Amino acid sequence: MGHARLPSTILVTATLAATALAPLATGPWVQQARAQASQNTAAPKPYKAVSITLPAALNDPTFDAFRKQLSEVVQKKDRAALTGLVAGSFFWVPEDADLADKGKPAIDNIAKALSLDGKDAPGWDALAAYAQESTAMADPQRAGVFCAPAEPTFDEKAADDLANTTQTDASDWAFPLRDGIEVHATAKQDSAVVDKLGLYLVRVLADDSPANAVLATSLKVVTPSGKVGYVPVESLLPIGGEQLCYLKDAGGWKIAGFLGGEPNQ
Repeated sequence: MGHARLPSTILVTATLAATALAPLATGPWVQQARAQASQNTAAPKPYKAVSITLPAALNDPTFDAFRKQLSEVVQKKDRAALTGLVAGSFFWVPEDADLADKGKPAIDNIAKALSLDGKDAPGWDALAAYAQESTAMADPQRAGVFCAPAEPTFDEKAADDLANTTQTDASDWAFPLRDGIEVHATAKQDSAVVDKLGLYLVRVLADDSPANAVLATSLKVVTPSGKVGYVPVESLLPIGGEQLCYLKDAGGWKIAGFLGGEPNQ
């Protein structure tokens, strides 16, 4: 299952919930996930569950302190203070190539990548969500760089077999942030519970129901048993979703780059 990076179609205000990963689930990926899923006409059916192991928090108190500092800067939308938290070598890779203009200050590149300029710029809310994220994974292409949120671990071959069997790709799959998430019959979370999710890859479906289109609070999924239902938006994250990256140098942690965004923005 190829991990195609899911770009943002819009940066939505993040809901800062108790679960560390939850803010990102309400923000950058949701509309793109729905759009991607709507292009897939493969009918939902039972599938073999591919187990996942959820990522752990990055065990570094200095990283936690940096995230707290970033959160305070973002809360004030202090561009000058943010400048000091961004590495001069900042990269921006929305798809395959680094689009950061190395002739410009790093703050200009992150502002473009995350949409930080202008009145009510949505990128500040995305940064606030990332600042709450405690997990991070080593970037296999850049030494010393860690990207957040970290992805779960799972059997890649089993995932590839799953994609082939269900005629899907990575954009159709997500992972739950905890075990036992209830799957409801409708987008209303007080509707009947039809199933519960375990720690495995979950298929996300297109949803054209008027109620959910307005509320945008739920995602339509199919469980391994073949049951179709709805889960809260904040309960899932995508495979191959956007990531904010960091590096630690002699001066401490810095924002190293961003994997995602819209290249034509």
